[in-house]
Amino acid sequence: MNTLVELSNIHLTLNGQTCLTGVNLSLSAGDILTIVGPNGAGKSSLLKIVLGLHQPTSGTRTLAAGLRIGYMPQNLQVNETLPLSVTRFLSLSGNNNANAIQRALEDVGASHVVNRPIQRISGGEFQRVLLARALLRDPSLLVLDEPTQGVDLHGQQEFYSLLSNIRDQRQCAILMVSHDLHFVMAGTDKVLCLNQHVCCTGTADAVANHPEYLALFDKGTEKDFAVYTHRHDHHHDLQGDVIEKTPHKGCQHD
Repeated sequence: MNTLVELSNIHLTLNGQTCLTGVNLSLSAGDILTIVGPNGAGKSSLLKIVLGLHQPTSGTRTLAAGLRIGYMPQNLQVNETLPLSVTRFLSLSGNNNANAIQRALEDVGASHVVNRPIQRISGGEFQRVLLARALLRDPSLLVLDEPTQGVDLHGQQEFYSLLSNIRDQRQCAILMVSHDLHFVMAGTDKVLCLNQHVCCTGTADAVANHPEYLALFDKGTEKDFAVYTHRHDHHHDLQGDVIEKTPHKGCQHD
């Protein structure tokens, strides 16, 4: 199997604070890998290392030659007063090919919003548009940071089912952070439970019943939910670049 991303013995320290210790991760072509863990576990920091936004303090990051990454942030701020249609918004990704935009919207089930103002679509529709934006890079790897944040339970189920279809249609791998192991169990090939180090990894069912995973979460919810609060301390511009909202003080959002 073709390995797209290989992280070996990753350590990350920011401003004197340990974020990651001895983390190993391997993602092969066509796989869906979900990262779960409590708040402050280093999940977003790990994504940033994969994306090249953080350099590890030690350890190695290896990407397949010619790897194309499509990134879907947890949130993206759009000025309410900016006259911007969905089509125009997507064209700002760098790919303004009308056919590619139409295909991306069709693949995510959002072709009906193509001409609507971006500020006038629902939260679930906006998440799908963000996913379409990532697909415009024709990625071999999709990286998703809490892709169903703010979406209702039914919408979450639909979205994770959609991801499996996109993987099959586009033949791309998917790496994502999710707050809810229950909903991703049927749609992920492998789960990595992180708490600054790798607590356990394997199939979703194996992780959901692993003692280290169960120890991280409250009794009565551990078999269904990996519940945490995501403290998102930055925004992204229309090109996907990070705009720091507050001075960085270590690993404050995961």
